[in-house]
Amino acid sequence: MANELKYGDQIHLQNGYSDWQGGYLDTNGHSSASGGKYQVSTADTPARGKGTGTWEILSASGKASGQPVVSGDLVYLRNLYGGDGGYLDTNGHATTDQKNAGAKYDVSTSQTRDRAAGTGRWRIFAQTSTPADQNVRLGDLVHLWNVYGDNGGFLETNGHSTATGGKYDLCTNAYFNRSSNVADWKIHRATA
Repeated sequence: MANELKYGDQIHLQNGYSDWQGGYLDTNGHSSASGGKYQVSTADTPARGKGTGTWEILSASGKASGQPVVSGDLVYLRNLYGGDGGYLDTNGHATTDQKNAGAKYDVSTSQTRDRAAGTGRWRIFAQTSTPADQNVRLGDLVHLWNVYGDNGGFLETNGHSTATGGKYDLCTNAYFNRSSNVADWKIHRATA
């Protein structure tokens, strides 16, 4: 089907917080974390800057470009800011306030796919899809679970971003949806 998500596709990820007002996954500013490339937050639009909110989905288990993404697959998300904004990565610990809500790790991008074992790998889980054939589709609601240390946590919005043009900060959390759909992400096809 035409709306199946395939490896190599370019997407935007919209956060479900506050009735889908959580913003779009976005790179914003340089990361100060060791091995980090850019900070990650959400922004009001998927195109705050050219490519900042555009992510290429790649297989972390050797599936070829053009193959469908299946719920439960292990993926990399490569940001396209400046042609290569780095790979979505857990790097360092969440803030104390975030940890008080179950958070685990801070999130940024890294120059390499796996800055450390599993930091750049995410397991993608769709809530459901139509038809229910295990494939992930554009418009589906997904959770992204990081596999660092075999349990890196779920990608979520948590607190306001301090980045210029940023909306919410990102981290991973032990709970898949600790509050108000903060770990829900909707997949949209990236526009050119």
